[in-house]
Amino acid sequence: MQALLLIDLQNDFVPGGSLAVPGGDAVVALANQLQPHFGLVVATQDWHPAGHGSFASAHPGRQPFEQGELNGLPQTLWPDHCVQGTPGAEFVSGLDQHRIEAIFRKGTDPGIDSYSGFFDNGHRKSTGLADYLRGRGVTAVYLAGLAADFCVYFSALDALQQGFQVFFIEDAARAISPEGYQQARTDLEQRGAQFVTTAELVA
Repeated sequence: MQALLLIDLQNDFVPGGSLAVPGGDAVVALANQLQPHFGLVVATQDWHPAGHGSFASAHPGRQPFEQGELNGLPQTLWPDHCVQGTPGAEFVSGLDQHRIEAIFRKGTDPGIDSYSGFFDNGHRKSTGLADYLRGRGVTAVYLAGLAADFCVYFSALDALQQGFQVFFIEDAARAISPEGYQQARTDLEQRGAQFVTTAELVA
């Protein structure tokens, strides 16, 4: 069984959102195109409580994108984003959600950030995604979404560590930083991930 993992296709990560990924809205049509080609489609959703410790606004005198620390882990301080129950946390309106069988929310603990759909950044708590996929008989995961150099990258890393075959759908992800994405891509390739395109998968 192959699963399509749609990572954080939320309003705050597309142009107009508080933490917009350049060109992030272009991923949505590709995500819709890909879904019918998979037996299982799962989505992740960044779902922060207000005042989350990863927000620059929770640290007086600090600015977004500065480097800080949160509970002993290095932490990029982000603009407030994907706050539970706000429009910014909702899935992008153009995303076809009919085939999404499960949604895994992350970043819910105010004391630790969670880039990956599988674990928080300290690997202290699991979201249950790996067990869910194994329970469905999934052996290979295909990742698309936002941002390629953060949440998609860390989800791919954890998927590899959990023993899944990993395919990164390169054109169906967008990065915050081209340099950061190049580093992430090199790292994933060295660890055994494969890079594919939407056209290859829907052919």
